[in-house]
Amino acid sequence: MDNTKNLNTLLKEIDWLQKVINQVLKSYLLQEKPEQNWQDIPLPELQDKEDHYATMVKKWDLNIYQRLALVLAMTPHLKPEVLDVFFGRNKTYDRGFTAFGGVVDNNHRGFLPTGETVMFLVTATNKELRYEVMDVFSSENVLMKEQVLTLRTMESHIPNYNGILALNKQWLHYFLTGKKPETKQSDTFPAQKITTLLEWDDVVLEDTTMDSLMEINTWLKHSQTLLEDWNLNRYLKSGYRALFYGAPGTGKTLTASLLGKTSNRDVYRIDLSMLASKYIGETEKNLNKLFDMAEDKNWILFFDEADALFGKRTSVKDAYDTFANQEVSYLLQRMEEFSGVVIFSSNLKNNIDEAFTRRFQSIIPFHMPSVASRQKLWNNAFSSGCKLSPDVDLQQIAENYELSGGSINNVLRFGALKAANRNSNIVTKNELLEGVKKEFKKENLK
Repeated sequence: MDNTKNLNTLLKEIDWLQKVINQVLKSYLLQEKPEQNWQDIPLPELQDKEDHYATMVKKWDLNIYQRLALVLAMTPHLKPEVLDVFFGRNKTYDRGFTAFGGVVDNNHRGFLPTGETVMFLVTATNKELRYEVMDVFSSENVLMKEQVLTLRTMESHIPNYNGILALNKQWLHYFLTGKKPETKQSDTFPAQKITTLLEWDDVVLEDTTMDSLMEINTWLKHSQTLLEDWNLNRYLKSGYRALFYGAPGTGKTLTASLLGKTSNRDVYRIDLSMLASKYIGETEKNLNKLFDMAEDKNWILFFDEADALFGKRTSVKDAYDTFANQEVSYLLQRMEEFSGVVIFSSNLKNNIDEAFTRRFQSIIPFHMPSVASRQKLWNNAFSSGCKLSPDVDLQQIAENYELSGGSINNVLRFGALKAANRNSNIVTKNELLEGVKKEFKKENLK
């Protein structure tokens, strides 16, 4: 499809917005009954089935207020000069009009609309419509729920709608090209996509652990059949929740990546430092945004080191403890409502609140590898282009040094760099042992 058709559709929307702005300003500044109500200005018709913007507007069933907010957020990206009219000054006070809202950023010379800008356009001549605008910014509104639009968070003392009204650039890219770029970590999406080049044959785990993982793998393959074709959705929830626990480097993240790879699903590791907030109640909002964005995307959400945020609830000593416990309760609720797969990772099973563990379909241990498993991991690590010197006895190395798979890979990296620096692909015994000692020192082990 010719992308100019998509662009022309968006420009027609902006032309409509410009007419709306002109009509509202005329009515507001002249302080007289408008000769025409802005809502009477006809919206551009959206008919082309191949037009991606038109398709989504119809799918979301947007009303005039939602569409106004969407086009207003789009305008700085495509035709920012349309909003220059909001730079007009109030002659009485020799300053801009507070009612217009808006922000000027150091990196953008144009007018950036805020929630107040939408509020002004809708309510300038009819204050009773304020509730219609408030509904546009509700977390349940489709544009906010799908994170097409965001209202940037403000400090607690700043009025609610003074945050910048921002259009998700991924959605803008889709409206213009019909292609959604890969979701990337951002302030509004605190997660990073993780992948692996390895296969299940490369994983060395105990048989009981692998059996439990294959149960998840089977659910990923056949859940739709069970829930829809067999009508088991009356008895079973659509989502799946699992807890992986064990020492660092034992394969929890790799396994999550493999589950995604074999089921053709994207896996996103949640950045808890971005999700958690020092402000009371903000963590709850961040969780809400995350689950809303992931809903119906067929993703696997991987909460690494989850006990840092979702650990045992504390006894209530102050208001902060009360809100911290509420956040745990809220996560329980959202976790059970989520239709996708959620995996929590923890170093210790006992760190996770019992209220969570009762709701997991699988609780899977990742133990430190046995001697036989360590030997297999060593053999796998040095089975490609990087080789070991013939005098290295891997069975003895496996017996003498208790290392996780992650630590063994670190030794591989260390040895490979040493060998490459000698213009060789052979790692010597001394280099291997030096790498091993480095790993033990890192873990404060002897």
